[in-house]
Amino acid sequence: MEKELIVKWKIKESETPRILTLLAELVEKTRNETGNISYHIYQSVENANELILHERYVDADAVEIHKASDHYQQTVLEQIIPHLEIREVNILKKLF
Repeated sequence: MEKELIVKWKIKESETPRILTLLAELVEKTRNETGNISYHIYQSVENANELILHERYVDADAVEIHKASDHYQQTVLEQIIPHLEIREVNILKKLF
């Protein structure tokens, strides 16, 4: 069953420019993963430190493959998450 995630990040203001430079490579590598349907990152127009990630995968296994990937481990876990004020992960199911 397809898995869809909406993730909210609020980055510590001092870290936002550095983290934004990491995202292009993260997006490219994630989109090339087996099982990834789409991966988009949006930035709030009112607050540059707030990002929304919209991720779609073919199934739960594909999500786990993403989380185990080198680029997730090295970029997201090591270089981004420690510099977030807020991290919310919402796993969604499509109703209609």
